[in-house]
Amino acid sequence: MKIYQAIIENLNAAVLMFDPSLRLSYLNPAAEMLFAISARQARGMLAAELMPKASAFLVALQRSLHSQHPFTERELQLHVADNTSLIIVDSTVTPLSNHKLLVELVQVDHHRRITREENLLAHYQANRALLRGLAHEINNPLGGLRGAAQLLERELTNEDLKEYTQVIMGEADRLRNLLSRMLGPSTLPQKQFSNIHHVLERVRSVVLAEIPEGVRIIRDYDPSIPEFLADPDQLIQAVLNIVRNATQALKGQGNIILRTRIQRQFTIGPKHYRLIARVDITDDGPGIPADLIESIFYPMVTGRAEGTGLGLSIAQSLVNQHGGLIECVSAPGKTTFTLLLPLENGINDD
Repeated sequence: MKIYQAIIENLNAAVLMFDPSLRLSYLNPAAEMLFAISARQARGMLAAELMPKASAFLVALQRSLHSQHPFTERELQLHVADNTSLIIVDSTVTPLSNHKLLVELVQVDHHRRITREENLLAHYQANRALLRGLAHEINNPLGGLRGAAQLLERELTNEDLKEYTQVIMGEADRLRNLLSRMLGPSTLPQKQFSNIHHVLERVRSVVLAEIPEGVRIIRDYDPSIPEFLADPDQLIQAVLNIVRNATQALKGQGNIILRTRIQRQFTIGPKHYRLIARVDITDDGPGIPADLIESIFYPMVTGRAEGTGLGLSIAQSLVNQHGGLIECVSAPGKTTFTLLLPLENGINDD
């Protein structure tokens, strides 16, 4: 029996069991992840509480329970978590001999997410390669330009003219620094066992000193997330860039939520991980324009006139160096940046 339980516990598919009154008696870790709820919270809940907007599916569950006939439903839409998150699943319902229902849910938009992530990573790597080539081609003439300005300055006797050579050298240095920032971090992470909540608390203390009183930072942490190998300074910088963007979007009034959760059996790009840490940074600001959402992690892309468009690009670089990824979903009133950080080495799905 323990072997079967171990198999079910490690399935990617969500498995739930309901008693004759359609109260939840069991769910595996994949179901916890799918419904964004812990087993301790979920056990004993009615199916109608767990799936509040799936009235037709609930009727089908009752029918299957009474008739003892299994059924399958494809591309079922379910609202989970705060009843605003929509997922699409294939469902298989099997009545058991003890008048219980076994429900298996497979998230079909999971493959779409993996494809989107792989495209994001591919575009990001291609963009980085292009920038490296461009930086090399620009740095060489910049160095020559700066050297020529220095030589010219030595020959000038008129101090007023030296002001122009200083401008040339200053602008050459500024462009070189800009290229360096566009390329992202140049050093490998100095990894040590780190606590993600220490990272978030450090960011929170820094940002609280900067923001107006009308902005609140709300914490919703999962204390069960273990320490993992990471460079805390790099993660602090990545999270700080995102939280500062959120405070600027709120324009002095609103809420930022820092939420952490464990995700089990999760795929990031081509790699599969048994455990990852998920960090959601959510604000209730106006949202990101639809025409920018696909390119916000590219250098020099920004929705603010005064912005440089480098903060999110650098954050993505720092998280990528930890084997992770940053995703974003946005609508007016709710924008969420999600950091996905592996807690262990993964295996290639292919």
